[in-house]
Amino acid sequence: MLWTEIRRWSKEKGYTTVKDKDDNQYYWAKLDTDASGVAKSVSKLATAIFNDITNNQWVDHQKEYKENLELKKASISDY
Repeated sequence: MLWTEIRRWSKEKGYTTVKDKDDNQYYWAKLDTDASGVAKSVSKLATAIFNDITNNQWVDHQKEYKENLELKKASISDY
């Protein structure tokens, strides 16, 4: 992912993004709400904004997937 692509995409969704070159961090905020955050990479920035847009559905999905994977590993190791 490129910074310019994420910046354009986030602007379309109503978010403001800033790249701080001094500490290599990316800041984001939604102007009409109190949602904001800091990310250490472009991909984490995109993930954070996406999670805000979808009310953390992606995070919930990842937690559920990890739990299911751990259950599968446990059941396989029983044999």
